[in-house]
Amino acid sequence: MNYSFRKDNDWLLIGATIILSLFGLLMVYSASYVEGYLRFENPYYYVMRQGMWLGLSSVAFIVLMHFQYRHFQKITPLIIFMSIVLLILVKLIGLGEDVGSSRWIRIGPVGLQPSEFVKLGLIIYLAHVYSRKQAYIDDFVNGVMPPLIIVGVMFGLIMLQPDLGTATSIMLTAILLVVISGAKWRHLIGLVMVGGLVFAALAIFEPYRLRRLVSFADPFANPDGDGFQLIHGYLAISNGGFTGLGLGESMQKLRNLPEGHTDFILTIISEELGFLGIAIVFLCYGIILFRGVSIGTKCKNPFGSLLAFGIVFSLAIQIIFNVGAVSGMLPITGVTLPLVSYGGTSLLVTLMSVAILANIHQNNERQKRKQMDEGESLSA
Repeated sequence: MNYSFRKDNDWLLIGATIILSLFGLLMVYSASYVEGYLRFENPYYYVMRQGMWLGLSSVAFIVLMHFQYRHFQKITPLIIFMSIVLLILVKLIGLGEDVGSSRWIRIGPVGLQPSEFVKLGLIIYLAHVYSRKQAYIDDFVNGVMPPLIIVGVMFGLIMLQPDLGTATSIMLTAILLVVISGAKWRHLIGLVMVGGLVFAALAIFEPYRLRRLVSFADPFANPDGDGFQLIHGYLAISNGGFTGLGLGESMQKLRNLPEGHTDFILTIISEELGFLGIAIVFLCYGIILFRGVSIGTKCKNPFGSLLAFGIVFSLAIQIIFNVGAVSGMLPITGVTLPLVSYGGTSLLVTLMSVAILANIHQNNERQKRKQMDEGESLSA
């Protein structure tokens, strides 16, 4: 590893990502070993699978960190085509935990959740298209609207699974990218209103979805039904205090808290490690998001800048959805906590996204150093 490579890397971003990924692996084991033993007679079942995904994701991270991000522009049509194909395959041959639900496809022994890849693919697509439309981004019909048709198609296909959490996060990320691209405010207000109407319609016309969305307001109204998970999440959080009960000492994970190792893992962290454990998680997230914003701001290439901001928006929305759900401030939508929750596809795509941020940073540093060298040459 040469000096310029070491100097060009964003070690703060990379370090926070490594810490959070390893911490997540530890907490997946702590939160799942009881469930693993009861379901598979193997307390290491979930952590072994997560560990294998972490190994695969680490390889992808290293590869993408050295993959020139500008090359994504050349394969954007292929990315969108494959995203649509994957979402169609999910509906045709997908697997799901509930009747009528299909969110995964199986390739041999591996289960994949295509909507996670679609989130990143759409960010790349929108960054590519809007970076080329900067000259007429204030023209709604020609500048803003055409890419949103693709977003609408993706949104519809994901809702067919159904997966309201992922579909909503994609829609919000797209709107935020339109904002950062420089569209007019009246166009943005219109998009937000349309998005709100679509969201309301999807909730109203599906009774089970409406119950889930409103149950967070008063989980104690149905403590053995829709409110069960949130109530036991509250109990886990309240048990933790400042320092927690100790690693591995959670009581709620003893089959009292559904999905304690996936989207409700933050409550197990709170119960076992208390406020200090939560602080570690949010410190790492703060570093990753802050570095992402800094990278996007400093990037002189419009595509790279929009790509960085899109990744930051997507990660921030996912964090907000998860934290909001476990705290009772937002409806429970099944959105996982990035880098921490159990889930191989989510882990893989998140590490790929951070790797792209790291690559954009490398290019920023090399461009800055090149300009400095040219300036010195001219002055000499």
